[in-house]
Amino acid sequence: MSTRIAVLGAGAWGTALAASFARAGQDCLLWGRGAQTVAAINERQRNPNYLGDIALPADLKATTDAGAALAGAQTIVLAVPAQTLRAFLADNLAKTEPHSLFVSTAKGIDRESGRTMSEIIDDIAGPERSAVLSGPSFAADVAAGLPTAVTVAAHDLGVAKALAETLSSRTLRCYASDDLMGVELGGALKNVLAIAAGIVHGSNLGASAVAALTTRGFAELQRVAAALGGKPETLAGLSGLGDLILSCGSEKSRNFAYGAALARGEDLSNRPLAEGVFTASVAAKLARDHGLDAPIISAVDAILDGRITVLEAMDGLMSRPLKTET
Repeated sequence: MSTRIAVLGAGAWGTALAASFARAGQDCLLWGRGAQTVAAINERQRNPNYLGDIALPADLKATTDAGAALAGAQTIVLAVPAQTLRAFLADNLAKTEPHSLFVSTAKGIDRESGRTMSEIIDDIAGPERSAVLSGPSFAADVAAGLPTAVTVAAHDLGVAKALAETLSSRTLRCYASDDLMGVELGGALKNVLAIAAGIVHGSNLGASAVAALTTRGFAELQRVAAALGGKPETLAGLSGLGDLILSCGSEKSRNFAYGAALARGEDLSNRPLAEGVFTASVAAKLARDHGLDAPIISAVDAILDGRITVLEAMDGLMSRPLKTET
């Protein structure tokens, strides 16, 4: 599938993906709100606000004109926060080509409606126009051209395969899937669990505790996603287990870093966006509504909401009745 690609959102992830597409020779234009950021990308091949000193390809071009970015684009990569996607898409839908595909990269669930990103796209743009890109990937790695593998999902597997060909490069490998729900929930729920792993790390509870929490968290991720239609093989793949492993093991993960800072008692007001903060309450509600046991997700929600302290959460998790592992 040879198409023009518009990437909407010049934050770290949008810039990184646009750099990957440009490096592969794709016809790609990046849209961003900030004139200074756009100028830095066009004139100095840098995005100083998000990616520091990583050199971007000279072929990468950016604009503050959404209409210019969307003109003629058949593949539209949405690199905007999950909680703003609905309003953003509604504001810009009229500028898009009638049959263009929207590829969401936000790993979250809409807090107001409980809808996934693909469901929001289908609500606003019509059915069958949504796709998702998700998996174990740090923006800095992708921007620097380091090898990364992700999943691209769409309603139709043939569409997903074509998108995977379009978006793949020598350093970004895309695997196709038609399990939108599994791919999206894997990405959204792992953010909540990464906050939990960060809390354990920031509390100096040891690597063994982080490993145990990550493993038991994966069991919760599987239960919640399966109840909503996610496939087990998807959850065991890149966009589920793979992304969870990456995000629960490094402060390069915004959600892990947020949890660690929370545990250390640091000021959280000016930290980079951590989607798991918004997703925790939705994830906990989904578990309750489906009668599912998700104590780690529920504990993160309670900590973020101020209902319990970190120590109370740890005591509660460790004092739960003993049971078999499977």
